[in-house]
Order: sequence, then structure tokens, then C-alpha cells
Amino acid sequence: MLPIDPQADLGRRAWIPCPACADIRGCADCAGGRNCHQHWRYLLANTGSVLHLQCPGCTHVWDHETGFGATRSGASRTAAALPRRS
Repeated sequence: MLPIDPQADLGRRAWIPCPACADIRGCADCAGGRNCHQHWRYLLANTGSVLHLQCPGCTHVWDHETGFGATRSGASRTAAALPRRS
């Protein structure tokens, strides 16, 4: 399990389902498309329309293409492809 990224900030969150864990299963707020007080993700950074996220539950790191604004082709990278933050 990865540690929480040192750049993670509770003030920068996103409500995107984590592709690695099923923590939103059975949550009425998440199923209804509402922001849940439990199932948020750290928004580590963004590059245009691509969000760089980390799940606080399972610590999975991934990129999510929002489709808003200028999109990037081939934007779904894995955690291994993310640049290291110092």
C-alpha cells in the first residue's frame, strides 16, 4: 500500500469513483450523484482536463480525464507513470 502523497491537501478534493476499490458501493449519496462526506479523493494536481487523484482509503493513485476544456490524448496513465513529487 502506498503512503498518502505529501502534497495531498484536505482542501483539494474530488468526488470521482476510485477504480481500485469499491468503497462507494451501497452509498445512497454517491449513487444519487451527490458529494458524499465519506467517499472523496485527494486532488493532487491537474494538467488541463486531467485530474491526478489519490484515494484516501486504498491509497491508489490514478489520472482521470474529465473531458472538460482542452483534453489530452492518451491521458489515462497509471500510478507508475506519474512524475515523482518532491
